[in-house]
Amino acid sequence: MRVLVLGGTGFLGRQISTRLIEGGHTVTVFHRGSTGVDRTAKLQEIHGDRNRLYDSARDLRLVRADVVVDVVAFTEKQAESLVEVFTGHAGRVVLLSSGDVYRANDILFRRIEDSIEPTPLNESAPLRECLNPYRGMPIPGRYGFSWDEYDKILVERVVIAAKSLRATVLRLPMVFGPDATDLSQRRFFPYLKRMEDGRRTIVLDERTARWRAPWGYSGDIAEAVRLVIESGRASGKTYNVAEQSGLDTAGWVRELASVVGWKGNIVTTNSPCPPPSLPSQLNLTQHLDMASTKIRRDLGFRETMTRSAALERTVAWERQHWPVETDPAQFDYATEDALLAHARPS
Repeated sequence: MRVLVLGGTGFLGRQISTRLIEGGHTVTVFHRGSTGVDRTAKLQEIHGDRNRLYDSARDLRLVRADVVVDVVAFTEKQAESLVEVFTGHAGRVVLLSSGDVYRANDILFRRIEDSIEPTPLNESAPLRECLNPYRGMPIPGRYGFSWDEYDKILVERVVIAAKSLRATVLRLPMVFGPDATDLSQRRFFPYLKRMEDGRRTIVLDERTARWRAPWGYSGDIAEAVRLVIESGRASGKTYNVAEQSGLDTAGWVRELASVVGWKGNIVTTNSPCPPPSLPSQLNLTQHLDMASTKIRRDLGFRETMTRSAALERTVAWERQHWPVETDPAQFDYATEDALLAHARPS
């Protein structure tokens, strides 16, 4: 098939493009040109701005894509441009959305005070009541748009309403893996750095240690996209993509420690903790883990490798791309040491 990937050279886009090429598809990537591509890869490139998609409409339509994969649709306006540019010029759309569409996120962030949503969340779980969930938050504008306008619920609504595009929505978990383009995508780096720094303990508050989020390896997300593209049965459907395990935070740190060979201890405390513990304002009695039963049943989705192998690849990439600078506030070892007198092994 001819596949066009919008945002095809970033964290997830690169993995998706590679997986599709390996599957025998003809891949064109649309990107700003600020991120290099693998010159050995058998793909075509179109340079342009995702926030000005109309400006590149002629080149994008000439691809005559059987499927358009949109990795970087974050706002209603971006979704509207996707529909306008490709209606009548593409067969199907695969839209990468997020698990943050669920109402459980409103409860986690205390945007609403209500009873806890049961987890794991399936695709029919209630959606957020509060739109534009990151309005006013100091998030860097890495993609050239205001995070005040971000909302995957609005993106999904626009694309699903365009019946002629036969969209499939994939709601993604917290993704880890190689090729992260900034520190916010390097989910395990705060723990890995402590292990590499020779810390003998990692201190977490009890709430963070027991909190469960949805997780997924970037290569497995790429595999889910491939399965959707190659299955006509996926059109018009929405799928969660996530691991099945439901590990809590402490469980993931133990998995990472096993891969790294770190022999230290995880200790927990009821006292307020600095990072990597999560902010005390969050309602961590609300978990966010998601069920991925539907995509496994419908499309035969399975992880492409074991969790240990995925973590090994992630750690190897992290070590090869160690950041030059880190925020000292994220690694406050003096405060952690002071807390140890009141902490206990987890």
